[in-house]
Amino acid sequence: MPTPAIQFPPELLLKAQDVRVVFFDVDGVLTDGGLYFSEEGETLKRFSTLDGHGLKLLQKAGITPVVITGRDSLPLRVRLQALGITHAVFGTEDKRPAAERVLAELGLDWSRAAAIGDDWPDLPVMRRCAFACAPANAQAEVLAAAHYVTQRTGGHGAARELCDLLLVAGGHYATLLHEYLA
Repeated sequence: MPTPAIQFPPELLLKAQDVRVVFFDVDGVLTDGGLYFSEEGETLKRFSTLDGHGLKLLQKAGITPVVITGRDSLPLRVRLQALGITHAVFGTEDKRPAAERVLAELGLDWSRAAAIGDDWPDLPVMRRCAFACAPANAQAEVLAAAHYVTQRTGGHGAARELCDLLLVAGGHYATLLHEYLA
């Protein structure tokens, strides 16, 4: 089996090893946070394929990705459907009750949850989770609340970096990598 090139500090891996559900914000995490508008006024979003593949790898490892976002848009729904993400809450600024409903539905509690967010609306979820993460370009209070700050920015691989960390922590990374190299 190949030795992975990626490494994380052991204390982070211990903190993240029991995670079974991950809450993802969208704008500023799965996208770069910018809002693009077409001439017709349609909102356009840019998503990273690295992040998308990371979300698919989480699912293969039995870790459930959940999107909780303050916005709702057709491009987001199309992207989540393409990734096979079935747990999503759209158009809510009050993210903690939404996360609690998903946890109850999955039969999990906060000790099995991780979250990645970039701004104040994400803090109530991040502060309850066993493992909190923020993209490098997150707001200061969010950076301070994170157990791990990614090297990459939102929309440019930050979510994938968290996915990789969780896959390593759960002992899935090397196995999944081996499947691609076989």
